[in-house]
Amino acid sequence: MGNYTIIPPQTGKAFTMKKGQILTVMDPQGKQVSDMVLFNLHDYGERISSGKTLDFEESILLTAGNTLWSNRSQKMARIITDTNGRNDFLLAPCSKETFEFMYDYSGYHPSCLENLTKNLEPFGITQDDVPTAFNIFMNVQFDVSGKISVLPPTSKPGDYVEFEALMDLLVCLTACSAEDSNGGTFKPIHYFIKDN
Repeated sequence: MGNYTIIPPQTGKAFTMKKGQILTVMDPQGKQVSDMVLFNLHDYGERISSGKTLDFEESILLTAGNTLWSNRSQKMARIITDTNGRNDFLLAPCSKETFEFMYDYSGYHPSCLENLTKNLEPFGITQDDVPTAFNIFMNVQFDVSGKISVLPPTSKPGDYVEFEALMDLLVCLTACSAEDSNGGTFKPIHYFIKDN
């Protein structure tokens, strides 16, 4: 599926896209989440918005046919293909505090927030600027009372999601670092960009 770039386990990468290009994010081994954030390439104050997207798409389950919206109510990207069909836009990127509060983990642990921040820093974006990510392949379930649970992804080796850029974008992707999100193991994520 093209010349893909590998994001090693528990790391991230930032890159730019032109309007109309197609980004394919692939799970090569299965059961691996990728956190994705988007910024307007020409104005980083405009960024992906969970709240606006869930509002305008009228769903918390986003897949092929859905659009990802910005905090300024502009269309940023459209999901054109999703071979897995389960993604999350409720939960924030895992952070140092995630592992302290939820895993009772002390000491250093890689996190998506750290990897997003580290890869966006060269563009002048700080940790406080990082929005809630679109969590590709993440399997968040909820019951009738609203109780949330994070289950292993249902993605199989080779599953992928294709996004069409609806504006020029700065994109950052991770190979997620949270044990619960990835079925207890850490694996790479592949991506590539092609012209439409």
